[in-house]
This record gives sequence, structure tokens and C-alpha cells, in this order.
Amino acid sequence: MKRFVLAVICSALATSALAAPKPCEELKAEIEAKIQAKGVTSYTLEIVSNEEVHDQNMVVGSCENNTKKIIYQKNDR
Repeated sequence: MKRFVLAVICSALATSALAAPKPCEELKAEIEAKIQAKGVTSYTLEIVSNEEVHDQNMVVGSCENNTKKIIYQKNDR
């Protein structure tokens, strides 16, 4: 039983180590590719610090150990 608990704890720690945070520019590029694939042409993606986020509904990603957010805004033509 102790071995099982130890195995579960070790796998949980290994999973969090493998899920390393992405750099903001890399994540922004991935999000931008998905937006463009959906045919959206007029939008803004911006990397901001957590303190600069005023509307959580605009957040489309977080990066750099959750210290920054990527916000999306659709631009009107």
C-alpha cells in the first residue's frame, strides 16, 4: 500500500514537471494560428501582466508560470 501511495505521489510530481509553462510568444503564436484558421481577420492579441487584466472574459491564455495573460479583442471594422 505504501508503494502504491508513493507511486501516485511520484507520478503527480512528474506530471507537473512535464507540463512546463510555455513562453508567452510561443503560446500567442499558437492561439493566433487557431484564430486565423477560423477566418477571423480583425483582432488583437496582447500579452499583459496579471495586474493589467480588467476583464477575465478577454483572457485566452496564461503563460510564464501564470504571471502573464494573453488577452483577445475583436476589432470592429
